[in-house]
Amino acid sequence: MNELELKYGCNPNQKPARVFASEGALPFEVLNGRPGYINLLDALNGWQLVRELREATGLPAAASFKHVSPAGAAVGEPLDDLLRRVYFAEGLELSAQAAAYVRARGADRMSSYGDFAILSDECDATTANYLKREVSDGVIAPAYSPEALTILKSKRGGNYLVLKMNPDYAPPAIETKQVFGVTFEQRRNDVKISDACLEDVPTCNKNFTPEARRDLFIALITLKYTQSNSVCYAKGGQAIGIGAGQQSRVHCTRLAGNKADYWFLRQCSKVLDLPFKKGVKRPDRDNAIDVYLGGETFDEGWEQLFTVKPDPLTGDDKRAWLKNLRGVSLASDAFFPFGDNIERAHQSGVDFIAQTGGSIRDDNVIETCDKYNIAMAFTHIRLFHH
Repeated sequence: MNELELKYGCNPNQKPARVFASEGALPFEVLNGRPGYINLLDALNGWQLVRELREATGLPAAASFKHVSPAGAAVGEPLDDLLRRVYFAEGLELSAQAAAYVRARGADRMSSYGDFAILSDECDATTANYLKREVSDGVIAPAYSPEALTILKSKRGGNYLVLKMNPDYAPPAIETKQVFGVTFEQRRNDVKISDACLEDVPTCNKNFTPEARRDLFIALITLKYTQSNSVCYAKGGQAIGIGAGQQSRVHCTRLAGNKADYWFLRQCSKVLDLPFKKGVKRPDRDNAIDVYLGGETFDEGWEQLFTVKPDPLTGDDKRAWLKNLRGVSLASDAFFPFGDNIERAHQSGVDFIAQTGGSIRDDNVIETCDKYNIAMAFTHIRLFHH
């Protein structure tokens, strides 16, 4: 099949809508449901991301996509008991592919609500079972086990979107798009993220641990498929904070840093021990936790969620806990123009950085890194994505 009619484009008034392959067949197959325009943008951008993560790390990879940017991305490192609790995965059997998706979705559960799930490897039953219980619009993977396909076809009243990607598909070297009747053409961004990206290290600290290298690869590859400007914090084999689509780079750094802080704050005892009533749904928990982390108090309606009114999470509580966050890796899709980005990154435990380099203020950025003993590499690669 080389053409597929869609319900509508980005919005219901944008009809007709379709996708088609200029040459040959479409690289994916619809196994269940009916895809939308944005579903396919998420699926095809996300597939490229997880495929490159798989190649770079040798581990199964997953991404949670919303509106053509990842809310999270991760590789299949095992989950400890703490993160299982934070990600609502206690007692579940998790394959490496399932662990990758649980991590990807768990990084920012508020943003991942209603996501499109992207898997690098076969979707097995453990991954499908986790997907079935979460609010998600669809999934794309190169293969599905028979049991997994049965599970997924029962989701959303039988309308859950399931796409099978051709893992051998190689797109043309030149890509085109139209804006306002004008056709744009460029070479695909086929730059590879590899060890070469971390060879130029101008800071005094030149030591990147194996874990930091893995996390910087994850962050850089994630940025390659994130709407620019963008910054990504990563730790433990996953993105923990992504700032996308901001006009100012320091705003990206702040946005992503705040998400990284929230990710870590969700692991503190005050949050883990919030007295939720039995039966409160996970999306309601996610929303309540986000409100709680924002420093708001539950003055009204708390009885619907909690057995007792929670004590507030104070600014002092947050600062004391966040002092324990270290070993975070940070990547940027272009150069940092000022040292203020490094100052903000340091507040969220960043010890390793990869960024393009080439700013007229590189000296100030390097000096700020040296102030905090941060190891920083100049990748000499820009990763803008629009």
